[in-house]
Amino acid sequence: MDALLIVGGLLLILFGMVWLVVQAFSTSLLWGVGSLLPPLPLLFIVRHWRRARSSVTLMGMGCIPLVVGLTLLASHDADRLAAILSLRWLQPEAKVARELDIQLRGEFNGKPFAPELGELIDGTLILREGDDFFARRELSIRLPSQPSGDLQLNVLPEDRDNLPAIELSWLLPDHDQPDTRRITSGYTLHLDLKSAEPNLLRGDFHLVLPSGYRTSLSGKVELYTSHLRYRNGRVDTRHNSQATLEWLIVDYLQRNARTRAVELAPLPPLDLDSHQLDLDVQARIAGVARRMPLTLARSDLHGWRVQGDQAPALPPPSEDDLLRTAPVPTTVVRGEERPLDRRIGFSLESLLDRPGRYLGARVRVMTERGRSAEGRFDGINPEGRLVIQHALGGQGEASFLLRSSEVTQIELLEP
Repeated sequence: MDALLIVGGLLLILFGMVWLVVQAFSTSLLWGVGSLLPPLPLLFIVRHWRRARSSVTLMGMGCIPLVVGLTLLASHDADRLAAILSLRWLQPEAKVARELDIQLRGEFNGKPFAPELGELIDGTLILREGDDFFARRELSIRLPSQPSGDLQLNVLPEDRDNLPAIELSWLLPDHDQPDTRRITSGYTLHLDLKSAEPNLLRGDFHLVLPSGYRTSLSGKVELYTSHLRYRNGRVDTRHNSQATLEWLIVDYLQRNARTRAVELAPLPPLDLDSHQLDLDVQARIAGVARRMPLTLARSDLHGWRVQGDQAPALPPPSEDDLLRTAPVPTTVVRGEERPLDRRIGFSLESLLDRPGRYLGARVRVMTERGRSAEGRFDGINPEGRLVIQHALGGQGEASFLLRSSEVTQIELLEP
């Protein structure tokens, strides 16, 4: 009702103004031209009131429903009235800066496709348009594996074996569930993606599906390779995701224990809409299983934080640290990828730095007192001692607890 009153009042005022101009031209050409230039219409009304009073009355009648409509609008939607009176709606809409630089030409199911999100996580490449639970349009390509660096892939229509599966889904008006199509062969795909810091892939993307799917896309894409988001080179803790909380916990444990050797046990699905989470966290820190309570809090300004976190940052890793934490070389044996001999480069320092790599391996230790211990390495206990389990020939096991300072020689007995 308020909108009808406002529009009706504005129309009456407009008709009154047009009528006033017509009356001015009927008086003389000079008055007609002058009535188009404010404030000369006011002078015309004063000098020729008898001729102009009917148009002024019509404009006055239009003011009545206009004022009533604005009053009703202010009573139940003051913000909308303020937006109307501020004239912000006359300004061009500001373009929202996209997080990713995705420039694709072509069509998706016969319609333009402008994805806002792109990611390649767990071997699935996704281009998504729309931020609702179900995307307006979504393209997914299931690759054989997650690339660890650059990615190059070429598929031709005549190829048949071990091809990526492609899925198209789109949401039709007045439908709750999207329509989905799956294509396993007969298409052309070209990917040439280069890795970029901190967690991106950028490069060429070309896809042509069989003509019945009316889908052909070509251009440049930028993809996330993890669920983390970065801001000024640092993880953005304001991004509300499970991956953000897992990174936050690992970072806290590393700084608190002053070691990067932290392996976090999988977390259950968390309530990301909450502003505070009380967790019972399990992790292996320097090879030792730990369990501890943590409270995570979220604020709009700082994002997620661990309550009571005052641990300083870790120093940047040295060259020796980078060498010790480098990926373990692997070889393929009968179609299975296996690590190379762990005895290469083995030392007490490497054992202490990466105890998880040697869990269960047979070792022989010589102490400064000339004693030796042989058995399976079982990690490092909370007091920082090496734990070696020695089988007693059917009569159970014995545990040797050794300080690293009293070890003079250590040998790894198996690959």
